[in-house]
Amino acid sequence: MLPLFPLGTVLMPGAALPLHIFEPRYRQLTVDLLTGAVPDREFGVVAVREGHSPDRSGAAGMHAVGCTATLIDARRLPDGRYDVVTRGARRFRLLDLDAGSHSYLCGEVEFLPDDAPDDADPRLVAMLEHSARAAHRGYCDTAWRTGDWSEPADDTPTADLAHLLAGDCLLPLDDRQHLLEQTSPVQRLREIRRLLARERGLLENLRAVPAPLGSFPDEHSPN
Repeated sequence: MLPLFPLGTVLMPGAALPLHIFEPRYRQLTVDLLTGAVPDREFGVVAVREGHSPDRSGAAGMHAVGCTATLIDARRLPDGRYDVVTRGARRFRLLDLDAGSHSYLCGEVEFLPDDAPDDADPRLVAMLEHSARAAHRGYCDTAWRTGDWSEPADDTPTADLAHLLAGDCLLPLDDRQHLLEQTSPVQRLREIRRLLARERGLLENLRAVPAPLGSFPDEHSPN
C-alpha cells in the first residue's frame, strides 16, 4: 500500500514540490516517512478532481494517475507543523483505496512505465526536443523574472524532458494531468511544445503573468 496525499495540483516526475504540513493525519505521514515506517520516504501525490473531496467521494474524487514524491528534507516547526521539500519520482495508477488502516489515505497502485521505444526518426526526436526547449524558454522569458527558472541539462533523457519542462510552468491542471498520463515520450514532447506556446500567447495577449504557486494557499497547497 502506498500512502496518498491528495492535492489540488499535479506532480511531475523530477519536479520539486515544497509543502507546508499542518493537518494531523499528514503530520503523522511525515513522521512515518522520517522514521522509516513508510519505506524509501516515498508517498503518492494525486490530483483532486474539481468540485470533489477524497473524504466525501473516495477514489472517484481523485484522478486515477498520480506521481510518487520522495521526501528530501523536513523541518519541524515549534507547534508540530512541518515544512517539507519533496521531488516527483514515479508515475502510478490508483487501483484501490484504503481509508481505514492508517489515519491518512493509502492506496493499492501499479506503477506506470513508458511505452516501449518506438521507431521514431532520431532526427525528428532531436527536432522535437529543440522546439520544446525553445517553447519553454519563450514561456519562461514571458512569465518569470531572470533567475526564477532554469533549463534542463543538455543530457536530459528524452523520456524525462517534457516532465521537467512542465515542472516550473503554471499549466492548467487538466493539461498537466493529461501530460502525466501520456506514456509516449515523443508525444509528450509534442504536447508540451504546444501547451507552452499556447500559454505564452495567452500571457502576452492578456498582458499578465501567472501568480507563483502558493499565492492563494489552501490547506496543503505547495508553497
